[in-house]
Amino acid sequence: MAILEIRDVTSGYGEVQILWGAKISLEKGKLTSLVGTNGAGKTTMLRTVMGLLKPWSGTIWFDGKDVSKQSAHEKAEQGLVLVPEGRQLFTDMTVAENLEMGASPKRARAHLAKNYELVFEMFPRLAERREQKALTLSGGEQQMLAVGRGIMAEPVVLMMDELSLGLAPVLVLDLFESLILLKEAGITMLLVEQNVQMALAVSDYAFVLAHGKTELEGRARDLLRNEHVQAAYLGM
Repeated sequence: MAILEIRDVTSGYGEVQILWGAKISLEKGKLTSLVGTNGAGKTTMLRTVMGLLKPWSGTIWFDGKDVSKQSAHEKAEQGLVLVPEGRQLFTDMTVAENLEMGASPKRARAHLAKNYELVFEMFPRLAERREQKALTLSGGEQQMLAVGRGIMAEPVVLMMDELSLGLAPVLVLDLFESLILLKEAGITMLLVEQNVQMALAVSDYAFVLAHGKTELEGRARDLLRNEHVQAAYLGM
């Protein structure tokens, strides 16, 4: 049974419809990628799943329950966590303070020390800079902090939007290596990523979104070899 399942969801902004019956599902403990061209509806999908946008129709099932009408706060309390595009850090707060803000769900407070340890083990640079303000960090370090804040929320499912955006290739490699560590820690993940080749290389399964609909799905390694995916998304 899927830990997170989106069934025939439609959604959008105002009167502008972006999702047209999209379907995706996440298997527990797996890393799943959602890929597609700019404007395909990937970020809208994450925002709708999280509850930042209300689905117009369709259903969202999380851990066996219909959570379609729940707020983002209610979903976060149950372990659905989003690392948004653009990081959205508290720049005047320190690294440690930003991480503590991530542990706001009640379910996360009891595991504060354990999750601090996990974040600092995964991102040693954050441990070195724990008393620095987020504003003083490099772009790559800020992205590490955004992911770390997500980990502090004790996620059952961790959704991440555009991890590599604007980062140097060496920092992108560091971040993607951290995804492998998170998977080893048993965290189910949904990744939206512009670097399609890298996303498919580290994922177990993937969905291709086009014009607000799920166009393809399959094992990530198979989609990486798919001629349509290569032509449309990998420039091959």
